[in-house]
Amino acid sequence: MDKSIKEISEELAKITDENHSLLKQLKNDTRKGVQQLLAKWKKIQQEKRNDKELFIQMSQFEENLYSNGVKYIAGIDEVGRGPLAGPVIAAAVILPRDFYLPGLNDSKKLTELKREQLYVEIAQSALSIGVGIIDANKIDEVNIYQATKLAMKQAILKLSIKPDHLLIDAMQLSIQIPQTSIIKGDSKSYSIAASSIIAKVTRDRLMKRLGMEYPQYGFEQNMGYGTSLHLEALQNYGVTDHHRRSFAPVREALTQDLA
Repeated sequence: MDKSIKEISEELAKITDENHSLLKQLKNDTRKGVQQLLAKWKKIQQEKRNDKELFIQMSQFEENLYSNGVKYIAGIDEVGRGPLAGPVIAAAVILPRDFYLPGLNDSKKLTELKREQLYVEIAQSALSIGVGIIDANKIDEVNIYQATKLAMKQAILKLSIKPDHLLIDAMQLSIQIPQTSIIKGDSKSYSIAASSIIAKVTRDRLMKRLGMEYPQYGFEQNMGYGTSLHLEALQNYGVTDHHRRSFAPVREALTQDLA
């Protein structure tokens, strides 16, 4: 008697070997539902292979450092340089040498759900995580570039383990720790990618809370970026304490208020 579609689906979920005897049997099963299950299984396996290959590519900087005797590597990235409101946030993440997390990538290339899932797994696996938060007032005081550096330094100082080497996304820091600046580092180093996810999820959660306090600006959706809704709210409701007054659209809204 043929197995039901449900039974086959449950069995396929347990199989990872492409030479498994069940796959050969299913190949000759003429039922459309079975062929759809088989095609879905093959697609999932291909995605897993792609994820593994990408992770290996993103391990090169780490493996080179480990092979040269480095023990603790901190990946560092920031999020929130471009928005008109909210802080700039940086994260520093030290991962164990045997760390493996398929699907890890630059946070900007992932869905919100995927980022949240990876955030949990990174937090559970990491040896140490530090987060630096620089608010809008400080950004206005020192400029966004310097504020980003301050957030990164703050994140490093909050690590419970002192790193032996820093892998930083496109930035050089004046700090007495050996470091490597990597352009587009969040897609070339899994340590930086992990820090980009920690920083992004942390900031998004914060902006969603601000969205509840200031519903007219839509922070929970635009994360402080200058969307048409946000710009319109600036004109209609003015500027909050969380807006960056040195950024042109906010500065213009302030000028209008004074006029």
